[in-house]
Amino acid sequence: LVEVTSTVSRRESEQLEQLLAEIRACQICEEHLPLGPRPVVVASASARVLIAGQAPGTKVHESGIPWDDASGDRLRGWLAVDRSTFYDPVHIAIVPQGFCYPGNAGSGDLPPRPECAATWHNRLLAQLPNVELVVAAGRYAQEFHLGDCNRKTLDETVRAWRDFLPAVVPVPHPSWHNNRWLQLNPWFENETVSYLRRRVKCLLGVK
Repeated sequence: LVEVTSTVSRRESEQLEQLLAEIRACQICEEHLPLGPRPVVVASASARVLIAGQAPGTKVHESGIPWDDASGDRLRGWLAVDRSTFYDPVHIAIVPQGFCYPGNAGSGDLPPRPECAATWHNRLLAQLPNVELVVAAGRYAQEFHLGDCNRKTLDETVRAWRDFLPAVVPVPHPSWHNNRWLQLNPWFENETVSYLRRRVKCLLGVK
């Protein structure tokens, strides 16, 4: 990795650490969480890439490590980064829409709890001044980061990925639920993933 140049002051770093401590102690929606609160978020004021996902699954809840599952393996493959790079907060911030595991809905997990974004996201993102690229994985992250520019469906949003450059690249959630979509849409790997790899390499200096 190349050395990251930023204008982050010691005071700004301390303010971010204080905010992260508040987030990790959050119990706002405790009564709605079947496994209890365990906020999972990684951030540094020097990060240039932001991974915006949906919410932790049970494995991530247990380990406290974001994207610590097969979906994370696929996502790291899309970005062409190894685990040490992916989990280095100096370079990559990981901020899901919901910080805690929301529970199961039968065929998959429940949506992220809305309290997280309403309470924390604007404050947290304001303290990440060096982020140049948001990788928005899944519909909930795309709705938040694209706002009124988000399309009616995830498929439409992902197909229109060039419209949101250079700030945001929308991608489907890298879970097995989307295997069929990926098989039917080889352009995603050929075009979007190829772009992501080049952009991440440029931003992080990955060899």
